[in-house]
Amino acid sequence: MSRARMKRAGLVIIWEFRIRPNQRMRFEKTYGARGAWTEFFRGGKGYLRTELLRDLLDPQRYCTLDFWNSSRGYESFRRRNFEEYKRIDQKCEALTISEKLIGCFRLAK
Repeated sequence: MSRARMKRAGLVIIWEFRIRPNQRMRFEKTYGARGAWTEFFRGGKGYLRTELLRDLLDPQRYCTLDFWNSSRGYESFRRRNFEEYKRIDQKCEALTISEKLIGCFRLAK
């Protein structure tokens, strides 16, 4: 990803997940670049990309980074698609032990 494209992100949402044993492949497929969440977000105006990170020291721990043009774009998308958001989230609960919102960030200049 070029640095120029990264600068366009006005919002980065970071989630931490602890996955269930033996769910690594399903989790990575669901939360990865072509997974359910990414496909869902692609319908949102202002969505840029999602990156999935796996902890090198703890293979059951992951983080996602969702890049959006602005918090306004993300919030608007989430409000308009709240039922589908909940449906996907509930479906994915079987893959994880826990999920935690780390926070919503802006790229520093």
